[in-house]
Amino acid sequence: MAPVTEPSPPVAPRDPFEHTEHGVARPDPYHWMSAATPALTEYLSAERSFHDSAVAHLHPLVSTLKAEMSSRLPPAEVSARWRRTRFSYYTVHLAGNDYAHIFREIHGFETDLKQISTVGGGLDDENRIPPGSEPVLAIGSLADGSGYLDLGVTLVSPDEDLLAYSVDTTGDEVYALRFRDLRTGVDLDEVVPRSYFGGAWSADSQWFFYTVHDRAYRPHEVWRHRIGTPAAEDVRVLVEPDERFALSVRASRSGDVVLVLSESRDTGEVWVIDAREPESAPRSVGGRRPGVLYRAEHLRDGPLLLVTNDDAVEFRLVAAPVPAADQDHTAWQRVRPEAPTERLERVDAFAGHLVLSLCAEAEHRLRVVPADDPASEGFVVRSRFPGGVVRLARNPTYDVGAVTVVDQSPVEPPVWSDLDLASGELSDVLRQEAPGHDPGRYVTSRLDVPSEGGVSVPVTVIRHRATPLDGTAPLLLYGYGAYEDAFEEGWDPALPSGVVFAHAHVRGGGEGGRRWWLDGRLEHKQHTFTDFIAVADAMAGRYVDGSRIASRGLSAGGLLQGAVFSQRPDRWTAVVAEVPFVDVVTTMFDATIPLTIIEWDEWGDPRRRADFDWMLAYSPYDNPPPAGSRPDLLVTGALHDPRVMVREPAKWVARLRETDPEWSPRCHFRVETGAGAHTGPSGRFGHLAYEAEVYAWVLDRLGSA
Repeated sequence: MAPVTEPSPPVAPRDPFEHTEHGVARPDPYHWMSAATPALTEYLSAERSFHDSAVAHLHPLVSTLKAEMSSRLPPAEVSARWRRTRFSYYTVHLAGNDYAHIFREIHGFETDLKQISTVGGGLDDENRIPPGSEPVLAIGSLADGSGYLDLGVTLVSPDEDLLAYSVDTTGDEVYALRFRDLRTGVDLDEVVPRSYFGGAWSADSQWFFYTVHDRAYRPHEVWRHRIGTPAAEDVRVLVEPDERFALSVRASRSGDVVLVLSESRDTGEVWVIDAREPESAPRSVGGRRPGVLYRAEHLRDGPLLLVTNDDAVEFRLVAAPVPAADQDHTAWQRVRPEAPTERLERVDAFAGHLVLSLCAEAEHRLRVVPADDPASEGFVVRSRFPGGVVRLARNPTYDVGAVTVVDQSPVEPPVWSDLDLASGELSDVLRQEAPGHDPGRYVTSRLDVPSEGGVSVPVTVIRHRATPLDGTAPLLLYGYGAYEDAFEEGWDPALPSGVVFAHAHVRGGGEGGRRWWLDGRLEHKQHTFTDFIAVADAMAGRYVDGSRIASRGLSAGGLLQGAVFSQRPDRWTAVVAEVPFVDVVTTMFDATIPLTIIEWDEWGDPRRRADFDWMLAYSPYDNPPPAGSRPDLLVTGALHDPRVMVREPAKWVARLRETDPEWSPRCHFRVETGAGAHTGPSGRFGHLAYEAEVYAWVLDRLGSA
């Protein structure tokens, strides 16, 4: 029998090139990958072919994991309702479908959602419509055969006769915006070919506001479309010339105003448009002051409520009158002071009550206070699950006495409950089924690990009860740590058994409030990496097997993986860097590519020497680890990804292979060369298949397959 020949990784062509900034020369022989050329396409295809060949032996494990993960999903999955004036709406994932259907029903006729969630139960087999309901949108029907589908917006008009929806079928986040007449189920003729996330209807349902992004994928304009007219006649409402700022638009829950937000990482401005006079000019609420952020909500027939860091690091609540037609920059009045131990994230207004979303002790909470006494303590709603998160669900209606909240954790499927805003009483309305999963078989706990500067890093630890926490089991450590994002996990049907899973809530994220972010960005970015390594070191030996530790992170979390791969290669058995931002200095010098300028406030502007120095010190592409000491590495990327362009992971992989040829076969690059997005394949089962591939690779490296 002939010996099995191991596949050989591709060798990327080298083309001499050198960057010189601040008198520092940086060789970059893979700079040619910055251009979309046939040579790049050929190289990416070769990398994917090598990866597929190298992991072919894992196919049985991938199939087993995918079956296990899929068994945790019900054949048909139903959401809780969100109520509007005439109808209630909900989604259903029909058996075997990757994408949901949106349905609605007239108030007074409430479909038995539990019955729908059973196999085939409650569904009309002829047209797949639950009895008593009517279709709004069959999302899967929008696919064009590319293998990828994402919705940017699905917004029903105030009169509930129209639906605005937008679709991306490549993963590049360019959405075609359409309008559907829900009385007939027929799309209108007008199509906006290029739009971004978000949107808002006028009060009379005749106008729709949307954002458009520029060539750098920065949403920089707000446009207004009149229903029944060609998109070519749309009117530009607002333009943001400052390339550090991005625009978003939404309607207030009160229905009285349209809110436009322009925001950088540390400065913002809000404009309001009268929703009853959609052709009126936008008016600024508080102007723009460097370092001051504020976001707005509206009390019907009353003022705007602003969540702001003006004189409040962890944000406070103030009120401002809605500017009159000829007025800008209205005065602000104190409503609720800053609480130093609570990061106030947002306010949602309902008739009679406010719901404050906040982060405290690395946990997301809701605080409900009377609208006429917003400074009172009210009451707090916390997750019922260890390591869980409770948030407002979809609540589009203002005049309600109860709202729907959703509570979940990585091992607990979502539970939707109606929360009485006066009494605080919770009434469960729907619990997502997970037929192949028993949450009682898992344990979730919390650790606090000391790190540099005397800080304590919170760690969420999840394990199967059969997996010990005594220093003998392998560890999969996850991290993100950027953009003040309190990266809280929801229900994860892909969570594997056989390993200890831990999420390190490192600085740069928002788990410890705004101060936690400030201490992990710009010149303090090294704290993110130091914290992650400190967690791994603290868990090694005492809680997990220190010789079997894998790490994983995506995007900014991919940068984290690249940095710790270089800085402590001895610590890891395997590293998964998904769509990693790893060519930090080169990317931040290139103002022509997506998102660079807007990111300077997060990472730094390398045109300044001090910023250049701290970025160069940790940039993974510029700091490969020594040869002979590297863990196995799985890198992902996507050709159409507008957030981390595919050249970054491609260049990094090529340089790592070049600097350690013997290790090279242990480096895999799983690149999407067709349709595909920043977070991987789309669809309910399509994404689980991707997760099964990643976990199979990790478990194989940890010896837990």
